[in-house]
Amino acid sequence: MAINIFQPFINPVSKETFQYEKADAESCVMRWRVEPGGYVPLEHIHLKQDETFEVQQGEIRILLDGKEHIARAGEAITVPAGVAHIAYNNTDTALECRVTYAPGLDLPQFMQCFGGVLLDGEINPKTGEPNIPKLGFFLRHMKAQCLTRPTQFPAWSFNFVLNMFYFVGLMRGWKKDFVRYTT
Repeated sequence: MAINIFQPFINPVSKETFQYEKADAESCVMRWRVEPGGYVPLEHIHLKQDETFEVQQGEIRILLDGKEHIARAGEAITVPAGVAHIAYNNTDTALECRVTYAPGLDLPQFMQCFGGVLLDGEINPKTGEPNIPKLGFFLRHMKAQCLTRPTQFPAWSFNFVLNMFYFVGLMRGWKKDFVRYTT
């Protein structure tokens, strides 16, 4: 059964909850809740999408290309496409943001895969990172336009790494998970 991104899904390690409000090629909008001590598990870059965090409650600390920015309720921070970033809940209360990705591209289908990986518990119990090789397989399999590159992979090697993950995924049968998450 397909993952419904309009229902909440949780990363219990990073303390994040994701729930989409809108998902189409023009833009994708989600509610993102981060409990105290919560964080995005890895620095990453959206290659073709701007990402805007509108803080509804709490305070976000976000590093953009290594430079710290803080936004509080009623404020927003936009991460332009191509900029490395990572975010954290900066207080001891819940952080709630409305996050918009523009353009939306094929992000809804990828987020079904992301949600499926989280719901299946394929999360590093120490860092909260979802199964990066499997997500890389999905990106390559769907010929994703919404490419997101973890900064741990240099730009020059990213396509090679995705191809390697794709090969591993074919060998491990991850295509069946793609079908299960998206149809």
